[in-house]
Amino acid sequence: MWDFEIGRTLGIVMRTWPFVVFRMIVYFGITIAYIASTGTGAGIGYGVGHIMGDGGPMSFAMWGGILGFGLVSLILYWVREYILYIVKAGHIAVMVQLIDGHDVPGGQGQIAYARSIVTERFAEANVLFVLDQLIKGAVAAITGLIGGIAAFIPIPGLNGIVKFINAIIRMSLTYVDEIILGYNIRTASTRPFETGRQGIVLYAQNAKTMVKNAIWLTVMTAILGVIVFLLTLAPAGAILYAMPGNMAGWGFVLAIVFAWACISAFVEPFVIAAMMQVYFKVIEGQVPDPEWDRRLSDASKQFRELKDKALETVGGSRWTGAARQG
Repeated sequence: MWDFEIGRTLGIVMRTWPFVVFRMIVYFGITIAYIASTGTGAGIGYGVGHIMGDGGPMSFAMWGGILGFGLVSLILYWVREYILYIVKAGHIAVMVQLIDGHDVPGGQGQIAYARSIVTERFAEANVLFVLDQLIKGAVAAITGLIGGIAAFIPIPGLNGIVKFINAIIRMSLTYVDEIILGYNIRTASTRPFETGRQGIVLYAQNAKTMVKNAIWLTVMTAILGVIVFLLTLAPAGAILYAMPGNMAGWGFVLAIVFAWACISAFVEPFVIAAMMQVYFKVIEGQVPDPEWDRRLSDASKQFRELKDKALETVGGSRWTGAARQG
């Protein structure tokens, strides 16, 4: 079935509880900001609509909500590097240490410890962000190169099913950039673009094993998501009962927000920890295959850009071999 240990993965996530709480605060805050800004913008627009008259209050409310939503999106655009640098990369750094059997600090010291590791590997947040974006773009080519599920189901008349399953496969590749980031940290690389290139090639040449596990985790995530949402319905019902009139709807919205924050804070790290276990195990003793490097170069502009940036830091030939395995 799958190649990761559920119990061990849960243990890794639980030992990183400071980051789980940190992630919950961040994601909960982002969602509340969207709700508050959209609602406030709509409310202001509704009031202005009564004053202006033209177009009616509902039209102004809609545009006010859109502007409020856009404002938060703009703010998040400017802080996206910080979120990746401190929240995601820091959590991955700690999980990598635990996967390899190393001790990590507890409490708030864990966040400072993780930040020191990330800073050592990626001196500036923008370096990590550029690397992450190039990896995301390069990963998109992997599904096409392995042929998706269609390569395994050559039966006429199943196009609809094949497209659906291929969509699941594409969804299952969501966290590959985090896995490659973990590989970068694990190898103690001082050349993040070169190591990122190698990590993608290693992932591609083991794609069938990785995608198989990713699909299982996608199914698990969907089930867990439904369970978490259902668990929030009871407190939502209590809020709905206690809050009269139109305010009651906010109780249900807040329940959805809390469910999303829980999923982002706990389920996502579980998936990443599981996939890193599989990845580190399957690539053990391997070196990047030059043929896969060529195929990725032909298929992905972002991978070619990644190689160019790797050359700038390596200063040598296009093929430099594998980085040190952790």
